[in-house]
Amino acid sequence: MTMKKAVIIGAGIGGMSAAAVLAQQGMDVTILEKNDKPGGRINFFKEQGFTFDMGPSWYWMPDVFEDFYQKFGHTTSDFYDLQRLDASYQVFFKSDRISLPASYTEYRKLFESIEPGSADRLDKFLAEAEYKYKVGMSEFVWKPGKSLFEFADLKVFKSVLKLQMLSSIKKAVSKVVKDERLRQILEFPVLFLGATPGDTPALYSLMNYADIKLGTWYPQGGMYEIATAFYDIALEQGVKFEFDTPVDKFTYHNQNAIKSALSVDKEFNADIVIANADYHHIDQHVLDPEFRQYDSAYWQSRKMAPSSLLVFLGVDKKIEGLKHHNLFFDADFDGHAYEIYKEPAWPSDPLYYVCSPSVTDPSVAPAGNENLFLLMPTAPDLNSNDEICQSYLDKMIDRMEKHLKLEFKSNIILKKFFCVEDFKAIYNAFKGNAYGLANTLSQTAVLKPSLKSRKISNLYYAGQLTTPGPGLPPSLISGQVAAAEVLKKVYDRVV
Repeated sequence: MTMKKAVIIGAGIGGMSAAAVLAQQGMDVTILEKNDKPGGRINFFKEQGFTFDMGPSWYWMPDVFEDFYQKFGHTTSDFYDLQRLDASYQVFFKSDRISLPASYTEYRKLFESIEPGSADRLDKFLAEAEYKYKVGMSEFVWKPGKSLFEFADLKVFKSVLKLQMLSSIKKAVSKVVKDERLRQILEFPVLFLGATPGDTPALYSLMNYADIKLGTWYPQGGMYEIATAFYDIALEQGVKFEFDTPVDKFTYHNQNAIKSALSVDKEFNADIVIANADYHHIDQHVLDPEFRQYDSAYWQSRKMAPSSLLVFLGVDKKIEGLKHHNLFFDADFDGHAYEIYKEPAWPSDPLYYVCSPSVTDPSVAPAGNENLFLLMPTAPDLNSNDEICQSYLDKMIDRMEKHLKLEFKSNIILKKFFCVEDFKAIYNAFKGNAYGLANTLSQTAVLKPSLKSRKISNLYYAGQLTTPGPGLPPSLISGQVAAAEVLKKVYDRVV
């Protein structure tokens, strides 16, 4: 019997996970990647002895990665040395800073020392968050989101109220703490989900469980070690890769099926196509108009999660006082969120994040130097240029120097900006988004762009714009869910 051919568009984490599963089950799989290496948004560059991760920098939910590796006879340690960070991160406020310990016993003591009585309330909050995490993972996240009937069993129905999908995370947090700093710490994990805490369902306190109980980790060598692991697994399964191969067009047969994917002067025949590239780009710019799943009005009405200004700095001295992860919440938390989600504009006084992986990993910077990755969330689709980027970098450094009581601006020997226009150019990102669609109730599960095309019989999607949503673990899951749907269709096989 002739092997079925699958073409995967995009070598991101979703594309490679889908490819590995399909190849393991006997399909002939080729990944077509626009850029020059695997990983998608798990990207990196090297310069002057520095290695900079350009994409995700938080390693949460290690169980999801371990589960994937084990499906192929591996474990995490086969690929990289995974280290739990302690402190998990620290938060700078206007007049002080709080370091969040890895130990939950110490975490409770910290909260209790700041707000007496909060530790017991935190226990209850996290017990509810654990329930949401476990039920969410088992009953919601692994669903393809094609129909409401997927969620129509009694167990799921009974869990809906306990998942608090109709209440906000802001309201849930307000029952735990009154102290403004502790409130911001508990609201932080949803900051990038695409809505203010007041508009984000309390369901997403599951992220607090992932943060506080499952922990914050780091793969020695950098986050790109994850992409390398997935690439190696895919190659082991026989997956073929074509880099520098953007897909420009499809050919069709039978009026409703893709026959092949075209890239410049190359043609790749396909029985199945999984698009791990930007959903909007495939839907609106690669598919012929009659085969598009959605119209322009639909896409324009989508509520997007933020874009970001990223700055990569090489500093020729060590910077005392930084942890691996650092949040600068020394400005108006709610005001910045408003300028992202309510009245989109460049922020007047931004919150921002600083990653200093050289604190943990000496391999990412020359000896005696510091590797800094700065991230400032912005509204999507803003016009950006180097002058704007530099003005915000100056603001961020001035505030850092004030908090750390040291000067390092004159020690910057390498600088690179990455902003809205770069997200569009490198990843074809809709509106230059960095985190996909906002995780609002109206854009959850079956209300997200569909994982399966309703107009093309052999087209599926994976990645952050479809179910289950943005982030590394959800994208990894989306690839496996898409592959499972393909296998049910092609072989009537469940994996």
